[in-house]
Amino acid sequence: MNNIRYIMLLATCWLSAQTGLYNAGNIRIHDEGKLGFHTNLINDNSFDTNLGLAGFYGSTSVSVSGAFIPVFFDTEIANDGGVDLLTSLSSLNNTNFVVGDFRTSRAQPDISFNFIDDAFFVGEGDPTKIDGYATITGIQGFTFPVGDAVHLRELSLNSDVMNSFARCAYFFEDPNNPSQFPGFDTALRPRDIAAISNLEFWHLEGNEISTVTLTWNSRSSISTIAADPGSVTVVGWSKSEGRWTELGNVAVSGDLNSGFVTSFSFVPNEYAVLSLGSLAEPVELLTLDNYIVTPNGDGINDFLEIPELVDNPNNSIRIFDRRGLKVFEMENYSNEFTGYSNVDNLVIAKDLGLPEGVYFYLVTLNDLGLNYQGFLFLDQQN
Repeated sequence: MNNIRYIMLLATCWLSAQTGLYNAGNIRIHDEGKLGFHTNLINDNSFDTNLGLAGFYGSTSVSVSGAFIPVFFDTEIANDGGVDLLTSLSSLNNTNFVVGDFRTSRAQPDISFNFIDDAFFVGEGDPTKIDGYATITGIQGFTFPVGDAVHLRELSLNSDVMNSFARCAYFFEDPNNPSQFPGFDTALRPRDIAAISNLEFWHLEGNEISTVTLTWNSRSSISTIAADPGSVTVVGWSKSEGRWTELGNVAVSGDLNSGFVTSFSFVPNEYAVLSLGSLAEPVELLTLDNYIVTPNGDGINDFLEIPELVDNPNNSIRIFDRRGLKVFEMENYSNEFTGYSNVDNLVIAKDLGLPEGVYFYLVTLNDLGLNYQGFLFLDQQN
């Protein structure tokens, strides 16, 4: 039955002057049907009510072009030469990476491989991935199977809510002199960042509060920026500040040859690109005391008081919950934190105060260029 459907599907197509399979609006893949592409697909009409499998096969590169985006249910690539996307391609269910890359131009971010709603993938690796841009629609947590022509360099995105849209690509390029962006000077960084990779970066777009996990491999040469994998951190080029900032290393695993690091929560669209960096030596990243805050009005520990800030009024503070979500931030802090969030984020019932528990804080003394960190325990009952 599948072979019959395959023949019938091909019978609805005709060859144009441009070599390839030309869709003028008559193709549809029915449930359990299979359509294999061994030549270019030129899609100039709707091709978006498909079920079954669409596969790209062979040993010679093929392309997908045309005025309309094809939308497949299951998608497969087993083509040594790869598939060049000259228009976007969307997948609704499983994408099976066997061999070969889906390639998009990094100069045209609007052309991408799209994963929609419940879409997922299997089989990705160095020989088969997305070399260029991938996007997601209607997905909350996702690992982008992106890389370059040689290596898979995934980025995992975990958002607080569903992403209506997010897009990602990997660049094996020096961020100081990238091909598609203005330069991101790795010397423009705060003192808590010791070094930033000059070999690679990721471009990630998204509007939702999220954490990301970045990976490194032997080609990343992490040993050139960090003596200890535990000091590796996620860094981002802040659009508002015009410099690199630290985005955290909530979880770090691996060695100097390979590993991963997970960030604090942040909004991707506030950063032009992301990369790997290393934290400064502990002499610059000091630890203050841990504190308890009991905002019950008895005059004892009603607010977070850090004595070292009295003599350093030019300071800033950020407070995060145990998931890495920023709940409080302030410039020139002078004992304003009383257990309530002042950040426009997804904190529930902000007017009732933050939940009891352990929080993590970061303090910067701007005049001295020093950074401090510590924990506080918020007790709303006592």
